[in-house]
Amino acid sequence: MTAAQPRAAIVTVSDRASSGEYEDKGGPGCEDWLRGVVTSPLSITRHIIPDGRASVAETLRKLVDEGADLILVTGGTGPAPRDETPEGVAAVVEKELAGFGEEMRRASLREVPTAILSRQSAGIAGKSLIITLPGKPSAIATCLDAVFAAVPYCLDLIGAARIETDPARIAAFRPKQG
Repeated sequence: MTAAQPRAAIVTVSDRASSGEYEDKGGPGCEDWLRGVVTSPLSITRHIIPDGRASVAETLRKLVDEGADLILVTGGTGPAPRDETPEGVAAVVEKELAGFGEEMRRASLREVPTAILSRQSAGIAGKSLIITLPGKPSAIATCLDAVFAAVPYCLDLIGAARIETDPARIAAFRPKQG
């Protein structure tokens, strides 16, 4: 029996990008980062949706139901009135992984003092790991660089498809067995 090919979904949350008035940079930034780090064959789908709690929750439920192993959500994590990505994610996740948000903010604070305004987070829904990220590609890379070493083992623990990383970019940590 062969293992299932890992499936990643990238969701850009932006009123302007979803209406076509702004070029989505977050989605391509996430995909480029994943393709540069993950060495396993990886199926990636990208979605662009408007800001808002309901649109985020509805999209995430659909992706979890469709069997996405890893879901990266970019945008909508700030304090502005339409930034409701964390609230939409909270409506879907069964287990919050607070350490992801803490570490992403810590890494981002080394680069920009406004990182303290960020509301990035992560959580598990079914067999999917959901990670929320900022919308700027350089900030996405900073955040994923900070936490991704734990992602492959987390996916193992929740019964998602196994992924491998390029150890020259991100050395995935898996405890030694035995």
